[in-house]
Amino acid sequence: MSSNEAEKDREPPLLYYRTRAEIEECAKKPVEQKLQWLQAQMEFFYGAMPEKAKRIRDRLFQRK
Repeated sequence: MSSNEAEKDREPPLLYYRTRAEIEECAKKPVEQKLQWLQAQMEFFYGAMPEKAKRIRDRLFQRK
């Protein structure tokens, strides 16, 4: 592996952030704050789901 490839492997993924500064700022946040943000995202997507998808998802989670 070349040094350029190794350097790319160390770069964090861009997921929801657009700039390196935003990624670095997120990396400094406490884990609890990151988990709260993730919970809010999950609740938002659940609220945006069609009713049929919610019923299917809820049935799958009841089985576990």
